Amino acid sequence: MKRLLPFLLLIAAFVLNGNVSGVDNQSSVTDSVYLNTKTVISGLNVPWEIQWGPDNWIWFTEQSGTLSKVNPETGERKVLLRLPEVYRYRSLGLLGMAVHPDKSKPYVFLDYTYKNGTVILSKLVRYTYTADTLINPLVLLNDIPGNTGHNGSRITIAPDGKVMMTTGDAVKGANAQNVNSINGKILRINIDGSIPADNPFPGNPVWSMGHRNAQGLTFTKHGHLYSSEHGDAIEDELNLIKKAENYGWPNVEGIIDVEKEKEFIKNIKVTEPAKAWTPVIAPAGISYYGATAIPEWNNSILLVTLKTQSLRVLKLSEDGKAVKSEKIYLDHELGRLRDVCVSPAGDVYVSTSNRDWNPGEGYPKKDDDKIVKVFKVKKPAASKVIVKNEVKPVALPGAVIYNNYCASCHKADGKGIAGVFPPLKGTSRVLGDKNALISVMLKGLSGPIVVKGQKYDQEMPSFNFLSDKDISLVASYIRSQFGNKATAVTAADVKLVRSAKK
Repeated sequence: MKRLLPFLLLIAAFVLNGNVSGVDNQSSVTDSVYLNTKTVISGLNVPWEIQWGPDNWIWFTEQSGTLSKVNPETGERKVLLRLPEVYRYRSLGLLGMAVHPDKSKPYVFLDYTYKNGTVILSKLVRYTYTADTLINPLVLLNDIPGNTGHNGSRITIAPDGKVMMTTGDAVKGANAQNVNSINGKILRINIDGSIPADNPFPGNPVWSMGHRNAQGLTFTKHGHLYSSEHGDAIEDELNLIKKAENYGWPNVEGIIDVEKEKEFIKNIKVTEPAKAWTPVIAPAGISYYGATAIPEWNNSILLVTLKTQSLRVLKLSEDGKAVKSEKIYLDHELGRLRDVCVSPAGDVYVSTSNRDWNPGEGYPKKDDDKIVKVFKVKKPAASKVIVKNEVKPVALPGAVIYNNYCASCHKADGKGIAGVFPPLKGTSRVLGDKNALISVMLKGLSGPIVVKGQKYDQEMPSFNFLSDKDISLVASYIRSQFGNKATAVTAADVKLVRSAKK
């Protein structure tokens, strides 16, 4: 059961697994795959999307509103487009991009957030590229409702030439189950913005529904469409996307295994994910790897993550319809990773996201953000391999739970992020009535609050899925750490508050 968290599994998250990881221009190995990494370009401002371009350069968007390309061999950069209309805030800005693979259709598709007065919106625009310039913007989708989070977005071109695009639920879960809302969906349109006649809902761009915030989208050699999707406090997902299917959000998270989910599917068919992760990993961009340069990775989905700062190789079954295995690379070597692309030669490129709104501990570094080449090499001399086989001291169970569910927002030191995530250090909400704290953890929190005189308006998920014991452990941890000195919370305390809410 996904809601029951064995402590041995959680503690294992604190122990390095003995794999060997690489650093820039040094060799690395995991499961007999030796890798080198090399920085292609640095000093970027959150390269959200990276794609192999028609000119064999890497084309990339920066969240702040710039579309550029970089020569992967020399690092030479050319700016193709600047969009002053882009509204950059938290995870908003210039996001998804797709370059049409057919050179007879010299189109680039961009999705970005903007503001109309105080209203946050998104739009999908098609540009025509000629030489090193983008011209003739054509708005394909306009006034897509947005919010301060959950705006998506990724774009890809289907084998049949249609444009596929993800949208987030705009922090309104009900949107995802409303076929008349464009939010919380994967969309399908023609390259001129018209609706294909064979879409599942006539005159409607919706292809699939029930999505929370999908930030990865790719087709495999079999023509299967996969997306990666952010869960709430649990159940990040990799989904095999099919026409007209419902992926459950907000009524179903991950595998259907709790009573309320079983009740929901009595009336509505829900498709379960190909893979789900609890604790969450914050999955971002994905690309299909069908090359032989790294033969061990052939027929895999490459996925990069933000929270767990890794490149993951998800090996697919022969028919491409299931995930057989998962291997983790670049574990905490480069910081948060936002996107991944594959060259025709089978080289892999990843982009970092260390200058975004929620940087990891120790980031950003001076040369962030970067696009980095990842490629296989022959077995190097032993002296060049960096082996990570040390074992960190086992943390207290409360610390383990905090690390898995709280630290990415409130940070390891409990200081939070100014204006985004409130601090846990020395605040009345943490140190005051413990029943009130338990209630917030069970119910979650949304809407504006004021902490230490500063306003915060970031949604906090419910941790109702945790057991009474787990909540008592993490609540006790935050009430006794970061300089806090407050009484412990017991499992009986949590049980009492939980029962009062039923």
